Amino acid sequence: MKRLFSRFFILALLGIACLAGALAWFAWQPIALRESPLDFTIEPGSTMKQVARQVADAGIDVEPFALVMLARVTRKANWIKAGSYEVEAGLTPLALLAKLTRGDVTQAELALIEGWNFRQFRAALDRHPDLRHDTVDLSDIEILQRLGVDASHPEGLFFPDTYLFARRSSDLDVLRRAYHNQQNVLAREWARRAGGLPYRDPYEALIMASIVEKETGQAADRPMVASVFVNRLRSGMLLQTDPTVIYGLGADFDGDIKKRDLLADTPYNTYIRRGLPPTPIAMPGTAALRAALNPPATDYLYFVARGDGSSAFSRNLDEHNRAVARYIRKRQP
Repeated sequence: MKRLFSRFFILALLGIACLAGALAWFAWQPIALRESPLDFTIEPGSTMKQVARQVADAGIDVEPFALVMLARVTRKANWIKAGSYEVEAGLTPLALLAKLTRGDVTQAELALIEGWNFRQFRAALDRHPDLRHDTVDLSDIEILQRLGVDASHPEGLFFPDTYLFARRSSDLDVLRRAYHNQQNVLAREWARRAGGLPYRDPYEALIMASIVEKETGQAADRPMVASVFVNRLRSGMLLQTDPTVIYGLGADFDGDIKKRDLLADTPYNTYIRRGLPPTPIAMPGTAALRAALNPPATDYLYFVARGDGSSAFSRNLDEHNRAVARYIRKRQP
């Protein structure tokens, strides 16, 4: 009986050794790929068995059972990260598992531009081929609800920047990051604001920053443009800024602002309504926020575009009319 048990034990050890040797050989053998490079995606919440099947179905010539065994032996089975991956010829199963546990995903990028409005943000998200379009059938309010944002209007709440993300990420994930970035930047700049500004809260500063963003042709003019609008608010003057009027017209704006547009009674018409409009009109970047919250001390009340992207600033209406005659009507005063 002892001899039989010894033989059985020896055979078991030999079997384990053979299995270990086979697994070691498997771990270090290059895997054949359907093409190189090859992209594949691991879906969120996948078990190791499901991961192995997704890998094989993508065109990686690996035996799923062997990959699962290797993952368990190397204690990597519970550490696989979802996302999109790119692999090339020469990859071994061990290197594949290392890549999956590091979360070494391929990344795409999306530029959300300063001065864009939320409609333009959504259009950029919708046309990006590497995003999962979870917002396409949602209203603006529904998007805010999905993000857990307690607001009734999305404009201005998202930070313009270039965002990197793993392929097949949700567009909601990008918007969530953009929202938190804007809140962080706004809080930081609000804490550093100058004294005596005519804003009741950070949201009003965000509204002003959006106007500065849309009214500025050159970055260097942002602080001066902000000083004009702050001076107007302080003195009770109308802001009289075309971008707010255009925003209020929405789809009715034909690209050429007319006198009737300046008389249109919308909440955003700063030619007939005093103070700030009810919401931002675009997504301001850091420079516009900083200008709105730290404008230089000036006595300028007017500005006009020179035609080269810069602006000419005036202290009174006479100076402004001369600047308009020079730069808009193309004649010397």
